[in-house]
Amino acid sequence: MAARTAVNPPPTEVVPVTLLVGEEEFLVDRAVRDLIAAARDAAPGGDVHDLDASALGPGELDSLTSPSLFGSECVLAVRSAQNAGKEVAAELARYVKNPAPDVVLILTHAGGARGKELLAAVKGAKAAGARMMEYPKVTRFSERLDFIRTEFRRAGRRADDGAARALLDAVGSDLRELAAACDQLAADTDGLIDEPVVARYYRGRAEATGFTVADRAVEGHLAQALEQLRWALATGVSPVLICSALAQGVRLLGRVGSAPRGASSAALAAEVGAPPWKIDRVRQQLRGWHPNGIARALHAVAEADAQVKGEATSAAYALERAVRRIVASRAGDDPN
Repeated sequence: MAARTAVNPPPTEVVPVTLLVGEEEFLVDRAVRDLIAAARDAAPGGDVHDLDASALGPGELDSLTSPSLFGSECVLAVRSAQNAGKEVAAELARYVKNPAPDVVLILTHAGGARGKELLAAVKGAKAAGARMMEYPKVTRFSERLDFIRTEFRRAGRRADDGAARALLDAVGSDLRELAAACDQLAADTDGLIDEPVVARYYRGRAEATGFTVADRAVEGHLAQALEQLRWALATGVSPVLICSALAQGVRLLGRVGSAPRGASSAALAAEVGAPPWKIDRVRQQLRGWHPNGIARALHAVAEADAQVKGEATSAAYALERAVRRIVASRAGDDPN
C-alpha cells in the first residue's frame, strides 16, 4: 500500500477504492475533495455521493454502487468509516475486495482500533485496486515547516525558510489556517516570499512579532533580530510584550537544555507548558548555546524588563541592548 506523509500532496490517480486514515482532519478533507475532483475530471457527469458512515444503513451500499442506467461513473465518499454500524462495516469490508466497475469509493477513517476490520480488508485488497493513504497528526515543528513549504509549492510560489518560520509564528499551528495564509500570501504578493514579506503582511500581530524578535535573537541572527525589533516598535508593538517574548525564549532555552537528553517532546511540553512543536524548535535553537551563556542572557533580559517598565528613559534602547547581549551570550562573549 502506498502511504503518504501528511506534508505531501495527495495523489490524484483514480483507483476503485481509496482509504484515507488519520486524525489530521484538514488534510483528510482536502484529500477527499481532490480525489472527487480527479474522478469527475476523468469521467464527467457522474453522480457524487458524500455522506457519513453513521448515516449509511444496511443494504444502502449496494444501492449506491449499483450500475447506473446511463453507464456513468459514480463517486461515493464515506466519511468516518470507524462509525459505521456492524452490518455496514461488514458490507464495506466485503465490497473493497470486489469493487463495482465504474465506481470510485473514497473512505476516511480516524485510525485506532475501532473499525480495524475495514483497515485490514483494504490492506488485503491491493490486487482489487484498493490503496491506503495515511495522514497522522502533524505535531513536530519541522513537519509544520514542511507543510508550509508544500503549500507554497502547490500555489506555484517559492518561499524561503525564514518565511516559513515567520508564518508559523504569525498564524500558529492550525493547518487549515496555515494553508489559508499561504494561499493568501501567494495571491497577494510577488516574487520570492521571505521573512520581511510575511512580517509586512501580518503587521499588527503584536505577540507574534515579539516572538519573532526573540527567535532571531536566540538563534544568533543579530541583524535580523534588530530589524524585526525596530519594525515592531515602529508599528506600535508594546516594548513590554517584546521583552516578555525575549524572556520566554531564553527561559525555554534553559528549561529544555537542562532536561534529560532522552526526554520526549510531548513529556517535556507538558512539563514546561509549551506545545511539542515549540519544544522541537527550542532544541534546534539550543545548538551553539552553553549553560553559562544562557545564564548571561537571562540576566540581560531581567535588566531589560526592569528598564522597559520605567527604570530607563528609552525602552527601545534597552531592548536593543538586550538583543545584542543575548546574541553575544550565544557566541560566548561576555558583554557589559
